[in-house]
Amino acid sequence: MSITMFEVEALSAFSDNYIWLIKNKKTKQVAAVDPGDAEPVLQWLRQHSGWQLTNILITHHHHDHTGGINTLKQHTKAIVLAPDNPSIPSKDIILENNQLINIIGKKVQVIAVPGHTLDHIVYFFPKQLDDTTHWLFSGDTLFAGGCGRVFEGTMEQMYQSLQKINQLPAETTIYPAHEYTVSNLKFANTVEPTNYKAKKLLEYCIELRRKQQITLPTTLTLEQQTNPFLRCHLESIRQTASYHIKQELQSPIEIFKTIREWKNNF
Repeated sequence: MSITMFEVEALSAFSDNYIWLIKNKKTKQVAAVDPGDAEPVLQWLRQHSGWQLTNILITHHHHDHTGGINTLKQHTKAIVLAPDNPSIPSKDIILENNQLINIIGKKVQVIAVPGHTLDHIVYFFPKQLDDTTHWLFSGDTLFAGGCGRVFEGTMEQMYQSLQKINQLPAETTIYPAHEYTVSNLKFANTVEPTNYKAKKLLEYCIELRRKQQITLPTTLTLEQQTNPFLRCHLESIRQTASYHIKQELQSPIEIFKTIREWKNNF
């Protein structure tokens, strides 16, 4: 039986952020995704002798995703890969849509997903060698049970960005940047009260959080079954969204815009 060479580990930061560590157990190289705070990563490195932080992957420019870059770079000389935004410090490699890169021995596809911010990208790791699945590091675009607020882009951009993710392999494991699952699923159950899977998942995640356990990662299959922002084409969501604003909605983009604005004030 082969032993998987690569692993992903979550480090908690601030009140609800996760910094994802991608580890190559053979080379003891590690990459950090969205280190808004340097200290959790530095502490991990102190506790794991022989490991080296070689790469920092940034999804977008918000400070809770970039605040630890300079300190980590000073301590480790890690290479910083990021979208093209002048407010992201210490960039070594600026990434573009559909660019293919190699991170600690794994192939990665960069996918532009504007909406939450205009510069937002996600990192898709296709399954290779002894991997069991594909990976997606989704930043603040797709969450378990929800999606990010639209701050800089348009609702149409955010909808299309989510559709890009929705077209990835269904078994893809998804690593979002925040522990928002319970609040997102409470909203999902309001939008789609007949969705039994979303109801059971909410109960399960409430119990995980009661035990102070992480609710992530999720999978694209699970999101397609429970996340209303990936289900805007369904009649059940159309009816609820239409009733909410007392107006008959037709297109999935209209429905997405309605429930995203509804979630803003939920």
